[in-house]
Amino acid sequence: MYKIETKRKLAPTINLFTFSAEEVAAKAKPGQFVIIRLDEDGERIPLTIANVDKEQGTISVACHEVGKTTAQLGSLKEGDAIPNLLGPLGKPAAIEKFGTVLCVGGGVMAAPIHFKAKALREAGNYVIGVVGAATKDHLVFLEEMSKTCNELYIATDDGSEGYKGIDFLKDLITKKKIDRVVAEGPVLMLKAVADTTHPLKIPTVVDLIPTMIDGMGMCGACRVGVGGKMLFACVDGLEFDGHQVDFDELLARLKTYTLQEKVAKVFWEEGEKTI
Repeated sequence: MYKIETKRKLAPTINLFTFSAEEVAAKAKPGQFVIIRLDEDGERIPLTIANVDKEQGTISVACHEVGKTTAQLGSLKEGDAIPNLLGPLGKPAAIEKFGTVLCVGGGVMAAPIHFKAKALREAGNYVIGVVGAATKDHLVFLEEMSKTCNELYIATDDGSEGYKGIDFLKDLITKKKIDRVVAEGPVLMLKAVADTTHPLKIPTVVDLIPTMIDGMGMCGACRVGVGGKMLFACVDGLEFDGHQVDFDELLARLKTYTLQEKVAKVFWEEGEKTI
């Protein structure tokens, strides 16, 4: 069993959980993820690692309540425990001295992008951070990113805080002479970032988290088109060349189980454990 040591509310329906997981913490690195299951009948969901404390033997993950399992996780409290937490999975992020690195985190993914930004800063890079969300109420990890990054910019879809949208990125990238862009967040945001940097030929990596089941490349559910090849996000990623990703195909795949996800959440909210 993996105990919830701390639970911190970051924003409406977004929580940061710290789990006791000594063996995972001993090996986990920025860019990797875990797969959790809340009960014997539950689905397996991937969550990107947002922090590691090797001395305490803990890992932290941020979760946005959007479906049945994430809502169920959000209902748990400090001291509760889950039966399954598998990891660390995926390839570690590329952490080396690139020069000036722009780290963009959208929504709940601002938490794991902070883990990368911190490692990149420690590697000697000048780190510029961008934290975005739909509204100012959903901005997370601003304090952590402001302490870690050399510069920090804020953007919201509705303009309620900071810049409106991410159109400002083009000017920012041009003025700051960015050497590398690292982005985590909603697929549409990742596509917009990649479309912005592609004409400028700035190396851009994005983290892709499609539907996953086993997390070890056996089921094939997480396949993504990258550079004309079919790759598995769980073993070939999570980090991919943003200029090579087939985002249209990825967006279509993400809609495969939309109906089932909605039905499962409704049943759970009404007190049913299985459907």
